[in-house]
Formats: sequence, structure tokens, C-alpha cells
Amino acid sequence: MNDQVIVITGASAGIGEALAKQVFAKGARPVLVARRAEALSSVSLAGGGAQTIVADVTRRSDVERVVATALAQHGRIDVWVNNVGRGISRMPSELSDADVDEMMTVNVKSALYGMQAVLPHFKARNAGHLVNVSSMLGRVPFAAQRSAYSGAKHFLNALTANLRAELAPTHPGITVSLFSPGVVATDFGKNALHGGVDSRALPNAQSADDAAAALVKMLETRQADGYSRPEFKQTVVEYFSKL
Repeated sequence: MNDQVIVITGASAGIGEALAKQVFAKGARPVLVARRAEALSSVSLAGGGAQTIVADVTRRSDVERVVATALAQHGRIDVWVNNVGRGISRMPSELSDADVDEMMTVNVKSALYGMQAVLPHFKARNAGHLVNVSSMLGRVPFAAQRSAYSGAKHFLNALTANLRAELAPTHPGITVSLFSPGVVATDFGKNALHGGVDSRALPNAQSADDAAAALVKMLETRQADGYSRPEFKQTVVEYFSKL
């Protein structure tokens, strides 16, 4: 991981911030991307030196600017982590068009823009690692009030797997990975569309540092599929075995 240029979206808080600190400690050169300039600038990395780019990744033009800016600064991008997401608190029977549009824009389109913007650079080098941060709710739909979020993450999972299949025959040097965290003790719950319970108050909430550490292992091993806790894979298997 030493000297790798790692672009992290949603880097101003939560898993993104924790990931930035951990890869920096391992010698990487993180590029931190988020909408909130003040929050982004407050991310403290020991020794400093990380590039920060204020951008709204739900806008394709902003994502294209991130790629161009990172390449101008570093000359290459080794890893791209699509880490932006937002939850929702609304039952399936109550969902509006606007609810579904918001979930798709934040949780799917932001990642799609990142994938498509960095891909030409990765293809030119036949090298690179793309990571989409999904959710356990993208694996198992066990929270009805998060239905639109769960659906969006299922879409992201399928998009990730299909991009991996598309690239494998022609660009084997590009790794496409999916990372599925469970409940993480961040502002995710409070920031959900229509409000929500603070994720920190939920039982078994994992710290952002622990979730990021599992993601770091994925970056180091270039694993195609991973979870923030090893037992989550069995949870998925058991859920579908009972259907």
C-alpha cells in the first residue's frame, strides 16, 4: 500500500475518514473527497499531506473533475473507493417517487459516476482497484424502513458484479471489489432521509475504525468481496437458506 494513490469519496466522516487515516498511516497518498469543505479540512492526518477535493459526487461533472485533479497532482490513481451513501426511514408502502430517486442518486449514481470516470485511466494502465462500499442491507433486506436504501444497495451489488465480469476478459489487472459493512457507529442513522435513530445507539454497532480496518485488508489483498465482520457472510447464507 506504500505510495499508492487512493481516492476516497465521503471522506469527511465515518468510514471514509477512518479509512483515510489508516491508509495514510500505511504510507498511502489518500485523496479525500466530500461536499463539506470545513468538515473535509478538519480530517486530521498525522503529518498532513493528503489532497482534499470538495465535490458533490452525485454530479457527474464533479466526479470527472476529481479524477482530473487527482491525476494532475499525482500522475496516477491506484485505488478508487466509492464510499458515499445515505439511508432512509420510510416503509415500502409509504415511499414516494422523490424517496426512490434520492436513494438511487446517492447510493447508485454516485458510485456509477466514479466507476465510469476512473475506468479509462485504469484501462490505459490495465491496473487499478475499484471498491464500492455497499451494506449488509444490500445482502439481506431485514430492515423494512430502509427498503429503498436496501434496494439501491442491491442495485449497486449487481452493478459491481457485472462490471467485474465485463472487465475480466480484457483487463485482468483491474480489480473490482464490493465491501459490505453492517451497522456502524456514525451519523448515518441521524442523517437518514426522514430522520432516524442514531446508529451509535443500536446494539452491536461497529466502530468506524474497525469497519475501516476490514476495508484496509481488502485493499491489501485485493479481495473481490468482503464484509466488515467475518461472521456476516454466514448471516447471508443462513438468511437465504431459510427462504
